Amino acid sequence: MKVLKHLWTMAVVIAGLACMLQSPLGLRAQDAPAAGNSQGSQDAQNADLPDPPSRVARLNYMQGSVSFQPNGENGWVTAMLNRPLVTGDNLWADGDSRAEVHIGSTALRLGPKTGITLLELNDTATQIRLAQGSLIVKVRHVDDEDSYEIDTPNIAFVAVQPGEYRIDVDANDNRTDVTVWHGRGRVTGGGNSRAMMANQHASFTGAQGDHLESDLGQTPAQGDLDSWALDRDQTEERSDSANYISRDVTGYEDLDQYGIWSNVAGYGPCWQPTIVVAGWAPYRFGRWTWVGPWGWTWVEDEPWGFAPFHYGRWALAGSNWVWVPGPNVARPVYAPALVAWVGGGPGFHSSAGLGVGWFPLAPGEVFIPGYRVSRTYVNNVNITNTSVNVARVSNVYEAVVVNRNVNNVTYANRNVNGGVTVVSHSTFVNARPVGRNVVSVPAKELASLPVSHALAVEPARSSVLGSGRPVANQPPAAMMSRPVVALRTLAPLKSGQAGAGSNQAKTQPRVWEAQGSPEPEKRAYPETENRNEQPSARRPMQQGAQPHPQQGSHPLARPAAPVQETNDQQQKEQERKPSNSQSQKPASPPQPRPQNPRPPLPRESAPKK
Repeated sequence: MKVLKHLWTMAVVIAGLACMLQSPLGLRAQDAPAAGNSQGSQDAQNADLPDPPSRVARLNYMQGSVSFQPNGENGWVTAMLNRPLVTGDNLWADGDSRAEVHIGSTALRLGPKTGITLLELNDTATQIRLAQGSLIVKVRHVDDEDSYEIDTPNIAFVAVQPGEYRIDVDANDNRTDVTVWHGRGRVTGGGNSRAMMANQHASFTGAQGDHLESDLGQTPAQGDLDSWALDRDQTEERSDSANYISRDVTGYEDLDQYGIWSNVAGYGPCWQPTIVVAGWAPYRFGRWTWVGPWGWTWVEDEPWGFAPFHYGRWALAGSNWVWVPGPNVARPVYAPALVAWVGGGPGFHSSAGLGVGWFPLAPGEVFIPGYRVSRTYVNNVNITNTSVNVARVSNVYEAVVVNRNVNNVTYANRNVNGGVTVVSHSTFVNARPVGRNVVSVPAKELASLPVSHALAVEPARSSVLGSGRPVANQPPAAMMSRPVVALRTLAPLKSGQAGAGSNQAKTQPRVWEAQGSPEPEKRAYPETENRNEQPSARRPMQQGAQPHPQQGSHPLARPAAPVQETNDQQQKEQERKPSNSQSQKPASPPQPRPQNPRPPLPRESAPKK
């Protein structure tokens, strides 16, 4: 009987962990204290604050001149590879330039003279403002609650199935071209809505709010931008790393080119970079930037340096550092940097002066965020990024946050020769290259310093800009002020809203540092799409069901006009052929985009044996 009781208890525990892994962000502890606050009263006040999103965008490829404008900034600076992009950020690819942004497995590819704004990026919503230029979107999968919306000056396009889509916005005319290579999307504008199927192309002409003229036909011949995007897609399809980690690990696509996978005793499949400079260690060759709502965020120099520094853990195997990913879950929770701080508080004084030090967390070690979060978030950010159980997370949380006793926690990499990195306070705050400015502190002094989960160092303006430098190639002013049609309701912009990255109330960042994300909202489309349903069985958008953004929610996102009601028969006819106001393009042989050489890998894949 004792054996049966023991087995039953283990089964309940395993089932509970499985539920948490399957839905890492579905739970919330509204009345739990938030990590990283210094007083219990503040914990209670901050418990109702929304957790940071579980995902971010990453600029992973640039060709030519690409500029970046952080949320809340007026000036434009040179874009920086591996910089996390969040709600409110702007990106501009100048003439003869290209850029690629990844959000997990979803790729956004910008052509020349293209500008985008991340209107919303949270756990379920990806909403992009495309005011000018060409954008190719590769969506690998669409979950039930996911929404992918591209807003242009006269239409809003929603990808409702995995596929490949291209949207072109004319810089001097009210015209948007939509091409569906694969998948299925929906276009809304001018009081009408229509579905677009694979191998279809349509032009929509007319000012925002006016009746739109549309021209439906076959997909045009591929251009250089299409061929480039297809080559990038096919390279990702062949990714060996997708056999070991989820494609929702943002940055997985660059690991194959710069490293190898191998089984390491005690850790299982691990990734190791093939070429590193002398003295290389995790979180040493890059810089610290301030990105809301997390706060201090690591930006690695190497082109592969995103996934290994925001997911998983690092370990020293023999004389080499290896990256140990966490469980192969569908969508692990992004973290700004998985490190512990040496010296604690605002830094520390040593024989070398005022400094800031840190070291990478090892496999199984618990990450306690220094930014305000719920207790559920603390569990999720850990169990999706390393092999650790909830009981261990709770024990460390109690010791570090509740009892303020970090001495009872053992950190493996703190004692590794060269594992701790120290820089001056000025280097840290001003986003200077860490690798060229490492401060040598005697090992005896380092060993005597306390370890902290939070860092109360206030950022400067250079912390937000990072390594970016002012640029002359900026988008046209007319493009920056061009409003777009929006379907999804946006949260109101709050002037001077404090970011959640500050770990204490008395060190709140200034207004220009405020980049906190609003509470993710429920999906705001007029219909719930079933991705497994046949197109002919879907119901049309209903008049009056279209949501309207709150007044002042975003100055450049205006609500779409109410959609005219259509019956099922009209909807079927609309999907088969153009409407009466459309003119069919001259007949020409269809030129569909070549199919990928093999189907996409599933979201979760077991490691190779």
